[in-house]
Amino acid sequence: MKAIEFENGIVQIDAAIVAEGLGLAPSLLQQEMRAGRITSVAERGIDGDRGRHRLSFFSRHRRFRVVVDDTGVVLQRSSVDFGDSLLPKSAHKPGR
Repeated sequence: MKAIEFENGIVQIDAAIVAEGLGLAPSLLQQEMRAGRITSVAERGIDGDRGRHRLSFFSRHRRFRVVVDDTGVVLQRSSVDFGDSLLPKSAHKPGR
């Protein structure tokens, strides 16, 4: 598997990429996702962003985003760490 793949409308991303972006050990990522403490949003670009996808991952204190093209090549990565503060609800909204 490549680091990020698209197949039949489903996005698959290597857990190590998400874990690193959220500042977690890869072994803890799956546990946190199953417990609902890590959530995600996948967006497909339109108009000028056609052919791009923005994948956002949220934990209690951090937001990690990766923008990729249709082939899964990473174009941009960003992470926001809110330290001891909880992630504000506005940080969960697409487009921000």
